[in-house]
Amino acid sequence: MAVAGLGTDLSRVSRFQRMLDENSSALIERLFTPAERAYSLSKGYPAPHLAARFAAKEAFLKALGLGLRDGISWQDMSVENDALGKPFMVLSGRAEEIFTGRGLTGLHLSYSHEGDYAAATVILEEQ
Repeated sequence: MAVAGLGTDLSRVSRFQRMLDENSSALIERLFTPAERAYSLSKGYPAPHLAARFAAKEAFLKALGLGLRDGISWQDMSVENDALGKPFMVLSGRAEEIFTGRGLTGLHLSYSHEGDYAAATVILEEQ
């Protein structure tokens, strides 16, 4: 396996807290999948969880080298957690097509949130 892409992003937690405070549900629904919303909004303080997921999506787009273009939607990337809490990304739609079309075989995700920041890193692998 060889590294084919690396992306890192930093998001402000307060930005997502403001969305929640202003009841910007349409924006939250546009940015996050139902699974991401269910997980994050079930927490006592959901803003850091939303910020981390947004940073992960941005890091993935940076690792691809595309940004949010070529038909990719925020809904094409979903950050989820396994039974032990380890994050992973589920791709669908155009993001999955580009990923497989480029011969990518691995996607590694790590994120963290502390205070007013959430950070994420994505590493893409190819055969």
